[in-house]
Amino acid sequence: MYIGVARFELFIPSSASLKDKRQVVRSVTAAVRNKFNVAVAEVDHQDLWQRCALGVSCVSESAGQCRKVLQEVEKVVGRSVIGTSEIIDRTIDVVDMEDF
Repeated sequence: MYIGVARFELFIPSSASLKDKRQVVRSVTAAVRNKFNVAVAEVDHQDLWQRCALGVSCVSESAGQCRKVLQEVEKVVGRSVIGTSEIIDRTIDVVDMEDF
């Protein structure tokens, strides 16, 4: 069993308040949840208006499948934030459960 974890840092220049930011974050997380069977949450920068860090995790039988799913999630995040924000950093890690 493999565990895939991704972190996407978003910059939201159009956000003027936490309410504006929440609208973007909800939109992105809903798009990811609707398309994939993964867990997604805002994991950092909750107090900043124009920054967001999203954490995404998945479990699969192969490392390749985890990496593929997380790369597809990145595409969906990129498409869903066009015009309102941009991905400024991303990391994707896949770990074998036996390594724990």
